[in-house]
Amino acid sequence: MSSSFPERGALISNHLSYLDIVVFAALHPCVFVSKIEVASYPVLGWMTTMAGTVYVSRGHGGSALKARAGMDAALNAGLPVVFFPEGTTSNGTGLLKFHGGLLAQVLEAGAPVTAGHLCYRIDNGNDGATVSDNVCYWGDEVKLLPHIFRLLGLTGVKAEVKFADAPIEFISGLTQRKRAAQEAWVAVAELSQMSTEQVHHF
Repeated sequence: MSSSFPERGALISNHLSYLDIVVFAALHPCVFVSKIEVASYPVLGWMTTMAGTVYVSRGHGGSALKARAGMDAALNAGLPVVFFPEGTTSNGTGLLKFHGGLLAQVLEAGAPVTAGHLCYRIDNGNDGATVSDNVCYWGDEVKLLPHIFRLLGLTGVKAEVKFADAPIEFISGLTQRKRAAQEAWVAVAELSQMSTEQVHHF
């Protein structure tokens, strides 16, 4: 039997698109931690703000620490906190380096951390559209609104979400953020090798 969305603690996952937030929110009530730029996205920014997303200003000292209060409030309310340690989206061909700032805050709070992994698939017959170019949203040159309109015109887009059976058992101590980030990376990467029989389809 496949695992399910964790009922408590934090869920970490790879990050491919603004669509990731919609997928996870549809599976289970949760609170997201996201970069501050998402708040200004058309439609999506309003949705994430109304959902109580905790925003992080990347590149500003102590941003993860400032997000701690929002994450603590969600955890204390019994809501899973979802964040993407890569810090940005990719085209899905591999995992980027994980950042340890938010992860360290969750571990210091004593919350369990569960790995998740998602990918997208698209049916044939979409005029040559690909997951990397038309579903994933990555790269500074891609404009958001045209991308959204192209995505809405596609047919047969499917999300596949996988969850680990249990929270990550970190070997590193709380002061070893880089090591903890590496352990989290491995946990998410291992999920990408799971069979399709262990997948939640969306």
